[in-house]
Amino acid sequence: MLNLPLTATALAKFTRMQTIPIVNLVIILIPSLLVIGLLWFWSAGAKTALYALARMVLQLIAIGYALTYLFTTKQAALVLGALTIMLLVSAWIALRSVPNRRINLYWRALLATFIVNVALLILTTQFVLDSQPWFQPNLVIPLAGMIFAVGMNAISLFAERFYAELANQSETQARQIAYSATLIPTINSLFAVGLVSLPGMMTGQILSGVSPLIAVRYQIMIMLLLFASSGLSAASFYYLIRSKPQR
Repeated sequence: MLNLPLTATALAKFTRMQTIPIVNLVIILIPSLLVIGLLWFWSAGAKTALYALARMVLQLIAIGYALTYLFTTKQAALVLGALTIMLLVSAWIALRSVPNRRINLYWRALLATFIVNVALLILTTQFVLDSQPWFQPNLVIPLAGMIFAVGMNAISLFAERFYAELANQSETQARQIAYSATLIPTINSLFAVGLVSLPGMMTGQILSGVSPLIAVRYQIMIMLLLFASSGLSAASFYYLIRSKPQR
């Protein structure tokens, strides 16, 4: 068992990290604005990207305040409420790639996300990290965000490719192509981690003063979780829609 919960000491070290001034954040915004400029110049969807950036900033500011409160709560109901909202929203966003089928497929996407990713969350927080209490907000919510996001992206990739391939392929062939394509980003990250990239969680822990050897254990756990979430979410979604594939 990986008995390495997020301790108060680790959190205290994290709070001593450098605070980024707002002016400095504006500096890192400049490259993103260059991308927006290219999208506009090439007529490739600048409005959507600009909207996404603005929404990202507002959502992160809002969640920053929300998490500040949630991380101090002693009420399991609030944590469960936050997880429920995350599930509902992730299933809806997952079907953004198939807008014409979004409403019809929503409950299937939600069920696939719930079955796979809630099970993975319980396995991780209760049996790997031994969360005390079981709803420990500063452990459960960040892990849920990672797991739900990967499951969401997997369903989105699978749905888009599966229905596109159905136009020219049998259902079995469409499933094979879509499932393989869905796992490409996750498998690439498995190849690259440690050689090309140091993932966010590991980097954050190292910056906060945690030993790299401990950070590596956490990152191995996360990479295994993300691979499982991606593969199992897409597979579960397929089995929930396979009886009535929509051409």
